[in-house]
Amino acid sequence: MTRLFALLSVLLLALPGPASAQSRERPFASDRILVETRGRGPDVILIPGLASTGDVWQRTADRLDDDHRVHIVSIRGFGEVPPGRNQDGALVAPVAAELRRYIAERQLERPAVIGHSMGGLVALKAAADAGRDRRNPIGRVMVVDATPFFPALISPGATSGDVEPIAQIAYQALLLLGDAALRNQPTLIGRELGGAADSVFGSLGWQGGDRQVLAQGLYEVMTTDLRHRLPDITAPVTVVYGWSPDAANPRARLDAAFQTAYRSLRAPARFERIEGAEHMVMIDQPQRFLAAVGRFLG
Repeated sequence: MTRLFALLSVLLLALPGPASAQSRERPFASDRILVETRGRGPDVILIPGLASTGDVWQRTADRLDDDHRVHIVSIRGFGEVPPGRNQDGALVAPVAAELRRYIAERQLERPAVIGHSMGGLVALKAAADAGRDRRNPIGRVMVVDATPFFPALISPGATSGDVEPIAQIAYQALLLLGDAALRNQPTLIGRELGGAADSVFGSLGWQGGDRQVLAQGLYEVMTTDLRHRLPDITAPVTVVYGWSPDAANPRARLDAAFQTAYRSLRAPARFERIEGAEHMVMIDQPQRFLAAVGRFLG
């Protein structure tokens, strides 16, 4: 009997160990998004903004993956990621639908979703849709320097119709000149956007990409209005944004604008302003941002 146990022990040691959850999973097949998964624990999904890939979340993922399973999204057509179907038609709604398909296919249990800029719009849309069908709920949402209607930060009374002509100019400019030209000459449309173009095109997160996808993304960032969908969101929402104590800086006056933007949520949002940060909050003030993420997940 002792010899039998010894033989079994040798055989068992020679066998490969059980595959990790990560290695068992097949790559998620999507013509809209790519997802990299790291770590183990509660699920956190990170969505980048316009012209950014999952690389902008590197520091955040490095902090979280010791005790969370981190899902780093890259939207096709941004950076060096091939555009796939994002080259044709709408962007925010299809990407949000694909995010929900990912959550369902991977059987994620009430994941936390963090979205920056356009990624914040995607997170809000996905959370609103999830709140309606309740089959694959999202646990909590953090939007980073994003609102359900971006132009309202500049003009609270603005509507999609008001912004449409300016959005069309931005769309055509990107198609004509490409992101490199606009990155070097943000004033081409900066005046019309109230200076908003400077923070987008001049940010460290701008990685360029396919000009059709970039043009559509910029157009949708300027015209998408999800304010009427906020009551559909059942998950708690945290809003993080860059702020300055300098009265001459436009960011010193954003508190009221952000609070007004989210007032129709079922439950009041939690607001976290990050002093010294501009649009790329997680890059501008990484330690303060990570502290806010810790409070969000805690």
